[in-house]
Amino acid sequence: MSCEQPESVVKKIVREIGQECAARGQTVSETLVAFMVKAVVLDPRYDFNVDQILAEKDVQNLIQLCVTRLLDTTNPSLRTIKMQVYFDMNYANRAELLSQQHRVLEERLAPVVRDITDSCPRVQEEMENVYRKIISYVLLSSGLGSPTDIEVVREVTAALQSVFSPTEMISFVSLSKKNKEQKLKNLSMLVTGIRLYNKECKKGGSSIDDLPAILNEAIPSATRTVDEGLNTCRTLAHQYTALLESMQEDKHRYAQLSSSKLKEALFSVRQYEAFLCILLSDAITSAQEVEKTNVQFAATMEQLKNTVQNKVSVDTKEVFPLFVALSNLWTSFQDEMLLISFLTNMTNDLQQFSEIQSQLFPEEVLTSLLEGVTVKSDEERIRETIGTRVNVSDFKNQEWLFAETTDNFDQLLIQYHGFCAYAIGVKGLTLPGNPAIGILKHKERCYVFSSKEAAYIFAQDPDKFIQLNVEKAKEHAELIQLLELHHQFEYLAPYAQARNADKCVMKPTTKCDSSTQTDTHILPPTIVTSYEWNEWELRRKAIKLANLRRKLTRAVQTDLSHMRRENATQVYLPKDVSTQTKRDNSSNVPRPQIYLEGLRGGSSPTTHMVKVDLTRAVDET
Repeated sequence: MSCEQPESVVKKIVREIGQECAARGQTVSETLVAFMVKAVVLDPRYDFNVDQILAEKDVQNLIQLCVTRLLDTTNPSLRTIKMQVYFDMNYANRAELLSQQHRVLEERLAPVVRDITDSCPRVQEEMENVYRKIISYVLLSSGLGSPTDIEVVREVTAALQSVFSPTEMISFVSLSKKNKEQKLKNLSMLVTGIRLYNKECKKGGSSIDDLPAILNEAIPSATRTVDEGLNTCRTLAHQYTALLESMQEDKHRYAQLSSSKLKEALFSVRQYEAFLCILLSDAITSAQEVEKTNVQFAATMEQLKNTVQNKVSVDTKEVFPLFVALSNLWTSFQDEMLLISFLTNMTNDLQQFSEIQSQLFPEEVLTSLLEGVTVKSDEERIRETIGTRVNVSDFKNQEWLFAETTDNFDQLLIQYHGFCAYAIGVKGLTLPGNPAIGILKHKERCYVFSSKEAAYIFAQDPDKFIQLNVEKAKEHAELIQLLELHHQFEYLAPYAQARNADKCVMKPTTKCDSSTQTDTHILPPTIVTSYEWNEWELRRKAIKLANLRRKLTRAVQTDLSHMRRENATQVYLPKDVSTQTKRDNSSNVPRPQIYLEGLRGGSSPTTHMVKVDLTRAVDET
């Protein structure tokens, strides 16, 4: 099926296959159907031409082949493909899982936060209502206790009132929406830290689970479960490999045994082992994080106890950061609980895909088949090749990497998931490669081998054996995921997109006709037209400007001509204006009353005059 195959045709094929399977009582996902379509098209046994558009007859043939394979419940290859699709669609690493969980929590709390930040209470009753909503938000965001437990609500209310009393609601309401959200987060962390401290001091927190103790039991249990699954699948892989090697040496001994089914079973347990290794690595990382968080939590709690002790009052600048630190560390415990629960569920769900092994090859049958056969583990095979390595002088045009001559030797990206690059295509076996023999670097890719002889044969013509491995993956489509051959099949993308572009069974490549046009000048032109680089041109302009200074423009006006021009003036007409003076007023001053005595003279010859002033003072009038 070519890349030019119309998308509508692909959708129709996938839809018809799904409907046909459902009609026969088997429900299959769209992603699984799309992968199976690609697997059938790739398989050279069915002779589909991937470079041409399928005819109607070929489409019907493809549908029937896919339905037949999807309904074959005894096929190990189908189980492996289902396991790969399930893991791709459900697995998420630590960062993705925690980010998704925090996003879901924020979405659930968004209505409560919106009610608090958008409200504008004015009376006391409305203030109390908003305060109750803040209590609900603090309780829900911390995840410590049930909101329906009265004792828990009282405990949260008391802790909140110690850091944010109802009288502070007036200042809270005046904040901006963004500041309100930040204030709510801070209050939630402070209340959580206070409740954890009270639990440590036996003064509350009875509803808070002891997460460190739970994790100390859950992580070893989860690790033990994964280890048991790993041991089982590795044992089966070693037994299947030994049987296949024995069959290749003596084909008549196992005439009743299908080598194709056995190889598919081997690929299935190898894929199961790869997925369990990923889960085990995540469980180990969780154990390390829990151990580190335990130490930090104990140290922070001890520091808080020393700071508070039996003091009546403590500076908030000292204790508030410690409460926030306790809250953040407890959130880390909650995250690890989520991760361990997720890993446990993934381990249990993957186990269903390995059950077909016991149906195909029961333990009694497998034991009888292995009589007289030496079963070697991966470690034993690697130990057999210790001390053997390729001689670089035997290869003139090949680059070999060794631990003593290569930096970051253990971190090199090995092709085919670390399996022998020779044994896959030639023998159809997934033998562990030994990097100590030497890592062949060919076209910027690194390959390892299970023996020195395999390394020498592969190095003679690497491209030939790489193509053999590709052909083997076309026969067994599950090898594309197991051997990480996505780069070899980029032109064949599945119809159904996986959950995201970075995680899919076969990474899709979208192709379309497109054209682009580039503007001559995207930005406005910044060319300075007056710029001159020629010195003589600059001198010419300077002389020209100097000459202009002496060339003035003059005008003369005579008595006969000065009246000929048109003049116009504009005046403002006088307007009627009136003013009002101050009101009339008057004042009354005292009337002078002065008397003179003795003006007429008397008996004495000398006249004596006496002046008497009887005028009243001004303030008496």
